[in-house]
Amino acid sequence: MLLDTILGFFSMDMGIDLGTCSTLVSVRGKGIVLNEPSVVAVRKGTNIVLNNGQAVGLVAREMLGKTPGSIAAIRPMKDGVISDFEITEAMLSYFIRKVHGKGVRPRPRVVIAVPSGITAVERRAVIDSAERAGARKVYLVDEPMAAGIGSGLPITDPTASMIVDIGGGTTEVAIMSLADIAACESIRIGGDDMDEAVINHLKRTYNLLIGEASAERVKVQIGSASALEEELTMEVAGRDTISGLPRKIVITSEEIREALKEPVAAIIDAVTATLEKAEPELSADLIENGIHLCGGGSLLRGLDTVLTNATGLAATRVDDPLTAVARGTSVYLENLELWKDTMDHSDYGW
Repeated sequence: MLLDTILGFFSMDMGIDLGTCSTLVSVRGKGIVLNEPSVVAVRKGTNIVLNNGQAVGLVAREMLGKTPGSIAAIRPMKDGVISDFEITEAMLSYFIRKVHGKGVRPRPRVVIAVPSGITAVERRAVIDSAERAGARKVYLVDEPMAAGIGSGLPITDPTASMIVDIGGGTTEVAIMSLADIAACESIRIGGDDMDEAVINHLKRTYNLLIGEASAERVKVQIGSASALEEELTMEVAGRDTISGLPRKIVITSEEIREALKEPVAAIIDAVTATLEKAEPELSADLIENGIHLCGGGSLLRGLDTVLTNATGLAATRVDDPLTAVARGTSVYLENLELWKDTMDHSDYGW
């Protein structure tokens, strides 16, 4: 215990946005210092990380869909929660060491943002993984709260702030007031489901099979939730499911928009369900305050427009939506004593 305390003096406290697609790490006083994919490359059939434990993040993502039979590129987070405990531990350990650099074995205090809808068992798994990865003390903060803090919303004031955080595996919708969540919805639908919708559309319509990376490029380059002023086209390559040979086709933004309708509709439903739970006074506040969008999924063209049309409230993206949650964990770290006293953590076993 004394050794851990001593090592703690040489460690940098950090906030972690442990996402399905990417992990962002912020350090107290320095802001975001790491942003890498949540991917680990291992020897198939084992939990041995390749390259002496270094095949994590950017290095491992390059291997997705391209590995030989002896190697597996694994995403240990699914739908915002841990799906592979040991691989998550290895990934966190790598990121913690990378942030600290060479030298004393780090034992930092860590704040981790987690989906508001996960179970107590899933929360415990996050804490255990971080502790085994080297954290001296672990604090959990709900992603909508972290996103609100990082976006600069007045979540401690007696007024309603609404955040829609669309990540890779989950969408978090919350109305916050007085440093707490007044109403929320957490659904396990996000950017990954949009990619899957693109894959299924091309397979069903063109008998063309593409990988996750290609589907994401399609979504980013020509995907949209509402009609564009100038519709787009894109060439995409994959494997013909009938002949088994490589093939290229040209697709349009209209057909991709149609393919994305189902996940977009689920997000809209989560937003309207949250609004229906809100107290009348909070609903009144939102007429002025509107809806704030963050997370990678919020970058889908026209999503703000369809949400505005569905709710009658102004929907706007926050500044730098990809890093809002990570920035929130950084602010939380800088005001740790204040937030610990303000928020009720009794459910987390702290």
